[in-house]
Amino acid sequence: MSSPIPQPQQFLSDAPLGTRVVVRYRIEGGLTDALGELVGKPDGGCTVRTRRADVVIPLRLVVAAKEVPPATPRRPPGRALP
Repeated sequence: MSSPIPQPQQFLSDAPLGTRVVVRYRIEGGLTDALGELVGKPDGGCTVRTRRADVVIPLRLVVAAKEVPPATPRRPPGRALP
């Protein structure tokens, strides 16, 4: 029998800093995602470093979270596609 799937808040609390994660959370008018490195765990929240900025997310707003594989390397600018 497989182990139960952890609640997203528990996963974020247990995940080591540096883990690459995607977090879906509530915002006014709906939901949004933060994809990046877990860099902080302030009381009652988590901080995800995305490509644009650090996003501080209150755990009470999190509806889903999981670990994701490392990002693929970005292509150098100016390289034409075949």
